[in-house]
Amino acid sequence: MSSKSARRRSREFALQGVYQWLISGNSVPQIEDQVQQAEGFDKADAELFKALMRGALEAPSELEAEFAPFVDRTVAELSPIERAVLTLATYELKNHIEVPYKVVINEAIELTKSYGGTDGHRFVNGVLDKVAAQLRSVEVEARKAQQTKN
Repeated sequence: MSSKSARRRSREFALQGVYQWLISGNSVPQIEDQVQQAEGFDKADAELFKALMRGALEAPSELEAEFAPFVDRTVAELSPIERAVLTLATYELKNHIEVPYKVVINEAIELTKSYGGTDGHRFVNGVLDKVAAQLRSVEVEARKAQQTKN
């Protein structure tokens, strides 16, 4: 039996939804209904799932514009998993400041390790470090200052 938290499961299901949207182009409500029928969804935080998936798909091109300067190819050339993870994590970094940026990045890395290619997590980590420095500069600088004290 898996010991994943409800929040981790929510992010996994949100990733599946964003991925499905990228691949199929189906409507958000249609994908949401489908994902909520998936096995194990009852162990997820349904509200967090909805907030993340709807938020990421509300204006995906705006989120992609936040991370595009930090990728070495066009957004369209990213693997669908990397693109979905970066979109989701960028949304969370931008709109859920109650979640520490390191948690957002670590969750994105874990999702990429589970669903992405061999070294995709390294790529995602590098991009999100730069996105976090841009979107959460105060938090990132405070963490750096704290680390130099220790």
